[in-house]
Amino acid sequence: MATKDYLSHTSMDGRTFDQRIRAAEYSSPAAENIATGQTTPSAVMQDWMQSAGHRRNIVNCSIKAIGVGYDSRGNYWTQNFGY
Repeated sequence: MATKDYLSHTSMDGRTFDQRIRAAEYSSPAAENIATGQTTPSAVMQDWMQSAGHRRNIVNCSIKAIGVGYDSRGNYWTQNFGY
């Protein structure tokens, strides 16, 4: 996303976040949080926690795994969650 300057749960090639997670050989994707522009981890977490949908992903006790990504080109943040 940082390379192509866009923000979406769907890749430009049409793949959804869960398809990308499965392609990375994780078989039980659950959810994805994405953001851009926040300059610190605490700022992006504050924004996600103030969003009902993002917060729901973070506090979901059924989720057992998390992958976190950051790209400084535009401050792109990603949390991928799995069961």
